[in-house]
Amino acid sequence: MERIGGAVRSELGRFGTAGAMADLVAAWPGAVGDAVATNAWPARFARDGTLHVAASSSAWAFELGQLESEILARLKEALGKAAPSRLRFAPGPLPETAPAASERPNEPLPDPTPEHVEQARGWAAEIDSEELRKTVEKAARASLARAASGRPVW
Repeated sequence: MERIGGAVRSELGRFGTAGAMADLVAAWPGAVGDAVATNAWPARFARDGTLHVAASSSAWAFELGQLESEILARLKEALGKAAPSRLRFAPGPLPETAPAASERPNEPLPDPTPEHVEQARGWAAEIDSEELRKTVEKAARASLARAASGRPVW
């Protein structure tokens, strides 16, 4: 069985930089790391060789702009001549990602222990509004129980 990746890349190459985009997208996560790949993704190549990258926020775009030379060096190492000549970061749409295994959406949240309940009650005790106090207490109980179970809290 023959893979068609090379034929597709060759065909896309007829249309300019589109062929290089496939290689770039494949190399992106390894070159920039998981945190950056989660918050920034290649959007398009310009004719001058500039890679426009969509970022999850203007703060990410700014920070990554400061790291342009380091990211370019990593991309050149991974892609050789196919690497972009410049990078431009701007807020924009990112591809949807699958939930991380650690999120376990189908697993029920753990029950808080009596200690968690008491600690949460103490944290919320000085809140005047009864409705807000109960809401904060409930959130604190859930957060404490989740943290104690080893599941991430965010």
